[in-house]
Amino acid sequence: MAVELAVMVPVAIVVGLIVLNLCRFSEACATFDRLAPDAVISHGVSPAGEQSSLASAGSVKVCIERGLASPRCEVSVSVTGAEPVAVGRGLTFPVSPLLTTYTCTLRYRPWPGSFVIAGVAFRPPVALRHTKTLVVDRFRPGVVV
Repeated sequence: MAVELAVMVPVAIVVGLIVLNLCRFSEACATFDRLAPDAVISHGVSPAGEQSSLASAGSVKVCIERGLASPRCEVSVSVTGAEPVAVGRGLTFPVSPLLTTYTCTLRYRPWPGSFVIAGVAFRPPVALRHTKTLVVDRFRPGVVV
């Protein structure tokens, strides 16, 4: 029994860490999925202060980071304009020049970084990623595409 215990304890610890990290990542994703659209709609649609996409992306990022409040999570927000629609023969025109796409990305760093216990290695990826995209009209509150 002692040999079986010595073989199974390291495996059980590694499996337990995998489950722990997956549960924390799932919790962070669920929170992020609720926070990101709310932050984009409240701070990205009609930004306070400077009316640039960079300033609105910064305020969206700060709002999401405050809501997550986790040292293992990193948030990044990128902003792009609307993609032009192809009419034909290479002609394109923007559907609405005010439509803006916000891409919010959550990066979760698993804990611990890596270790080996009795020959059983635990080496998770550097970071797990989750992305949420929302298209809004920045200057007409309530218009979400």
